[in-house]
Amino acid sequence: MSGGGGKRCSSPMLHATSEIGGATASATPPRLLRRKSQRGNWFTRKCFHAAYYYLDDPPHHPNAPQVDWEVPVKIGDEIRAAVPVNEFAKHVASLHADGDIGFSREYEAIQNECISDDLPCEHSQHPENKRKNRYLNITAYDHSRVHLHPTPGQKKNLDYINANFIDGYQKGHAFIGTQGPLPDTFDCFWRMIWEQRVAIIVMITNLVERGRRKCDMYWPKDGVETYGVIQVKLIEEEVMSTYTVRTLQIKHLKLKKKKQCNTEKLVYQYHYTNWPDHGTPDHPLPVLNFVKKSSAANPAEAGPIVVHCSAGVGRTGTYIVLDAMLKQIQQKNIVNVFGFLRHIRAQRNFLVQTEEQYIFLHDALVEAIASGETNLMAEQVEELKNCTPYLEQQYKNIIQFQPKDIHIASAMKQVNSIKNRGAIFPIEGSRVHLTPKPGEDGSDYINASWLHGFRRLRDFIVTQHPMAHTIKDFWQMVWDHNAQTVVLLSSLDDINFAQFWPDEATPIESDHYRVKFLNKTNKSDYVSRDFVIQSIQDDYELTVKMLHCPSWPEMSNPNSIYDFIVDVHERCNDYRNGPIVIVDRYGGAQACTFCAISSLAIEMEYCSTANVYQYAKLYHNKRPGVWTSSEDIRVIYNILSFLPGNLNLLKRTALRTEFEDVTTATPDLYSKICSNGNVPQHVILQQQQLHMLQLQQQHLETQQQQQQQQQQQQQQTALNETVSTPHTDTNPSLLPILSLLPPTVAPLSSSSSITPQPPSTPTPSPQTIQLPSPSDLTHQISPTVAHAASPATPATATASANASPTTPTTPTVPQQSTIPTITPLASQNSLTLTNANFHTVTNNAADLMEHQQQQMLALMQQQTQLQQQYNTHQHHNNIGDLTSVMNNADNSPTSSSPTTTITNNNHITNNNVTSAAATDAQNLDIVG
Repeated sequence: MSGGGGKRCSSPMLHATSEIGGATASATPPRLLRRKSQRGNWFTRKCFHAAYYYLDDPPHHPNAPQVDWEVPVKIGDEIRAAVPVNEFAKHVASLHADGDIGFSREYEAIQNECISDDLPCEHSQHPENKRKNRYLNITAYDHSRVHLHPTPGQKKNLDYINANFIDGYQKGHAFIGTQGPLPDTFDCFWRMIWEQRVAIIVMITNLVERGRRKCDMYWPKDGVETYGVIQVKLIEEEVMSTYTVRTLQIKHLKLKKKKQCNTEKLVYQYHYTNWPDHGTPDHPLPVLNFVKKSSAANPAEAGPIVVHCSAGVGRTGTYIVLDAMLKQIQQKNIVNVFGFLRHIRAQRNFLVQTEEQYIFLHDALVEAIASGETNLMAEQVEELKNCTPYLEQQYKNIIQFQPKDIHIASAMKQVNSIKNRGAIFPIEGSRVHLTPKPGEDGSDYINASWLHGFRRLRDFIVTQHPMAHTIKDFWQMVWDHNAQTVVLLSSLDDINFAQFWPDEATPIESDHYRVKFLNKTNKSDYVSRDFVIQSIQDDYELTVKMLHCPSWPEMSNPNSIYDFIVDVHERCNDYRNGPIVIVDRYGGAQACTFCAISSLAIEMEYCSTANVYQYAKLYHNKRPGVWTSSEDIRVIYNILSFLPGNLNLLKRTALRTEFEDVTTATPDLYSKICSNGNVPQHVILQQQQLHMLQLQQQHLETQQQQQQQQQQQQQQTALNETVSTPHTDTNPSLLPILSLLPPTVAPLSSSSSITPQPPSTPTPSPQTIQLPSPSDLTHQISPTVAHAASPATPATATASANASPTTPTTPTVPQQSTIPTITPLASQNSLTLTNANFHTVTNNAADLMEHQQQQMLALMQQQTQLQQQYNTHQHHNNIGDLTSVMNNADNSPTSSSPTTTITNNNHITNNNVTSAAATDAQNLDIVG
């Protein structure tokens, strides 16, 4: 931990050594002194005793090339050196000029230098070690790689793990950068954790992203798991909106107990869950907060911090550079991103993997310099609530983002403008969507925004007081998103801010639901009302509690404020993990203050710090205009200073991270995992569309069965006649379903090309031909459509775009002469039906039968397209990794797509993959 300065917040579960004035306590523990005095006997002990008896000894690292990265360096015609903190924002602005040309030049210089270094990594290429690499081109340099300690009778080459020691700021081997563990390397990973005395693991990836396996779950979901000689037990898990902290107890099963040697240790995993599938995070504040908290949690006497993402280079390098630069700012008031990254690139390849990450680093450091330390202790909150200059400066930084027209495009539509009360509009990326009504523009809009809380990214919905013509929209929003708690902070009048809920006599009804009043309870400062929303189509019900507190936040006393917050967070028996809806007159400061206070109260309970600045700024970025002056910020500080110490909100709001096998997880569960407890609206819409398609298909099957007898009577005569072009008119009954499909799903329209082909074999006699049944059609067509006609599958779409012309990218199913097979065209939005022996009849009955079959083809095509959007995560890990090769613009021209076999239930098995290390993954870490 040396090199850090100022006060730092450590995890409440850890007792890190305190730091004063940027220096850590330097006293050497007696245990380490004894070990130093015994090093003369180290060789004897190692040669004549089992190695694992002495695993607690400090590890010995190989010498790596040392470079003074803080010295100015000349690259080409330019000299690059450290930049003073007060000039860094101007420096970054100059790099952003002319389309980020300055960043491109700097990053290209780093890339070129790394290519010319040609550092050896022979151990990574050893035949017995190749399977331990997640990606073929992400290897571990020999000079800096982590050596696993030998075990009795073990071969020398089994000391390999794809991991490298990486320097921090003024501290050698401060980090270990490694890949996301594979099932075959779990035991190696935990051996490394034990041997290197690791206390903190930083994980910056989700297990699955965009349907592809990025990392395997190397810790127990519950209870205890044993990985080789290391037993791991999950002690505790705290889920937060952007990251999760897990407390793990590890035990060495082969280590003999000695007085000076512990056989059990605690390890803390900081798992950042909000890095997007593509690119970089939307805002650097959550990332900066994560870096500071996880780095400060490492005890001074512990070993390196292990950092991994998927390949262990992109996000891993971004984390390490951020941590080092934050410490350099504290120590010397200078920043040298270029020099430090150039230095650590010689220790592990591809660190900071893309130019976009390189730019994000600079922008994050600009934010860190401008905001300063924003994690405040309780006593600091008390002091700063009356510091007007501090609050005014914070307010200026908080409202720095000014939205452009493109950010509020939906709110500014003419059809939606009448739905807005004032000048506060939801930003596109965070606005709440309603279920759209077919053919009705703007029907998905409501003036409401998603805001994050302490636990979830979508903890709150902040919205304005409903108007007379938006009351049903409000209840539709509650219904769509399973919201069971509504907090109303606006006072009523009979003109502009009227009652929008049903009374006992008159329910509110729409086409899909009915809202009924149940009861009312008067509390000291607020009123509680209970409602039930009932589905019109089925027996589904949703209970809703509304807490009306018009005096917020000026209630009778500070304690009543927190009593109200506790009541809001009470979970009913059938709690369904929905958001809390917060309503004030304009969806402004009152509502956002409630969200901030609720979240900060839980944060204070968890880690004894509060980050008011982060919540206030991110709320403004999602709903600009909510804060009108620095007094709004002062209110938050003031209320927070009265926080009691016995709320127990941490326990009341606890969540569990749900991990399932993504190859079998249902679409609902998979979406819930990705969104941290909330099912995205597009998933709900897709489910509804899929259900409607299934009903339509069942209806057509029923009609066909009723007409089957008549068709069989006319079949022999009908098959003697051939029509050159099949009937392709679109059934009007399909139009409402087609209109519901999202833009990513291509419906089969009348413009789709249906081309009959000349028969390749003699036409069989009428007596030997049998028309396929609907089940046969499903059996033969669905697997092909699922992979050949799904524009919504990122891996498949990208693979098709990047594959060479001679490389087959679409799996095929053996074609049968009596069954039409859907074949992909170059365009994803057009399909061709091809059949060598496709016959139709001229009489009405047989023509109707064939017409219905084509309707079924269209329906099944649409159904499988929708289903494929859910099921991309069912692909085998290696298939996903192999397909990802084509996502890399710089991949080898010899890369080819894997051969796959498709089964009837859309599961894919790999025919030619022999190991998990099957991807040339230059860009896979952050874009795949």
